[in-house]
Amino acid sequence: MSRRPARPALIALFTAGYLAAYLLPTIVGRVADSLRLSPTQAGLIGSALLLSSAAAGLTLAARVERVGARRAARTGLLLAVVGYGTAALATTTPILVAGAMVGGFGSGTATAVAATGIAAQKDPHRASTLGLLSVSALACALYLTIPRISEGSFLPFAALAATALAVWPATRGLAGPATPDNCAAPAPNSPLPHARSGLLLAVTLVCWSMAQNALWGVSSRIGTEQAGLSEVAVGSVFAVALGVGLLGVIGAGAVGVRLGRALPIGAGTAAIACCVLLSARADGLASFASGEIAWNTLYPVVLSYVLGLAASLDPRGRWAVLIGSASSLGTALGPLAGSLLAQSAGFPVMGAALAVALLLLAVPLTGVALHTGGRPLFAGAARRHSGAPVGAIVPPSGVLEQPVELFDIEVPTVEAPAFTTFTAVGPDGVEPEPQPSVPELRPSVQPEMSSSSYASTSAM
Repeated sequence: MSRRPARPALIALFTAGYLAAYLLPTIVGRVADSLRLSPTQAGLIGSALLLSSAAAGLTLAARVERVGARRAARTGLLLAVVGYGTAALATTTPILVAGAMVGGFGSGTATAVAATGIAAQKDPHRASTLGLLSVSALACALYLTIPRISEGSFLPFAALAATALAVWPATRGLAGPATPDNCAAPAPNSPLPHARSGLLLAVTLVCWSMAQNALWGVSSRIGTEQAGLSEVAVGSVFAVALGVGLLGVIGAGAVGVRLGRALPIGAGTAAIACCVLLSARADGLASFASGEIAWNTLYPVVLSYVLGLAASLDPRGRWAVLIGSASSLGTALGPLAGSLLAQSAGFPVMGAALAVALLLLAVPLTGVALHTGGRPLFAGAARRHSGAPVGAIVPPSGVLEQPVELFDIEVPTVEAPAFTTFTAVGPDGVEPEPQPSVPELRPSVQPEMSSSSYASTSAM
């Protein structure tokens, strides 16, 4: 019999997969300093890393079950250790880029496995919230530590490699490939549900993530160049911002979906637009810290609801992986877009353009949340390990489903029971008493119902 993936293992994988995006500002800034690159060139390296991560998600969508969660996760973690370790030790740009892309592919693989498993959980929103809580706490600790230890790009990449290595033991809680021996039934080859809503959400999230990370990728430069802060001060602001963001994630987990998903996603995106505008115009510690702290408080909250919405579109986790990859694609384009906008128009104009874009993107995001809603499975429903939902009727393991026979009972239309009159007498010469006629029972064989007929969807 199969089992649902252990939540701690999924949270650990989520942390290892998302950490690279959280460390993006310090990676871009330190790569530019250590290799003497321009801000645009350094942003392009960060984009290459995250683009490789998005490619992994697009490659593994709907294939995690076949490959096996444990095997896929360990392969991704191994690639992350090798790739980021190579980038940490690199002294030339080509080797660093190659290592960053290999490590990014490993991070994307870990994220795809985590997204698939989270979609199969009873409460995907809570699992996503715990994952964001974990990665935010780790990134907060690293932002407090990295600026005080050493300079150069070694430490950020080494931290990514060490995190992937530390997560490896947690993969024991994941399952192997889906086979007849460890799965109650094979996952149906059904088309993606909510195709139009899922596609609209994926396309919108590319632009949403690009706008967010266009600012995040140049936030370090805003703090040092425009606000006049030191790298230690900027790192401290990021650490405080991520620490306060933990409170937002905890609040989102406590509230859950009581308010629905449309209000947190729509109103949260509009509030983020204001924070982006404030942060991009920062000219001192107070304005820079206010914008970054407010933004990092709201961003993981909205992201947790978006990830929960993606998981609710398909209980097998395919939309969760695809939409997560779309988010990684937008994240990959963010540093390059932010560097180009900042270089050509300056930080304040860049912030204004990103704020307007986020306000416009709030409309389709809210529409998808209102349309799909992500209703949970009905009471008593079960899930296979593959994530495919099964209705309340679940055949025992190893027993083939049989056709169901129902009986139609014809009820006489007369008020009094009908009697049959016998003309023959019994052996003793006494005429037998009349007997009531028995309603005829006729078996009515219904069409055979396959196991897929009992399947229910978690999102209507």
